[in-house]
Amino acid sequence: MPIFEYKCKKCGHVMEFLEKSANASKHICEKCKGSSLERILSTFSTKQDSGSASQGNDSCPTGTCPFS
Repeated sequence: MPIFEYKCKKCGHVMEFLEKSANASKHICEKCKGSSLERILSTFSTKQDSGSASQGNDSCPTGTCPFS
């Protein structure tokens, strides 16, 4: 199940909930107990295998970017 981030429209608090994307349940704000939350675009990260060959370019996570 993915983790989704929500922002409270009342106080601005951001929180995460583990849920199925098709069954988004109604959540309440952990801080102000408000019920008006909006799902926000979350960022994600990837872990680079320490055994992979890297060309020393930090902006290219795979080491194979054409504009290195």
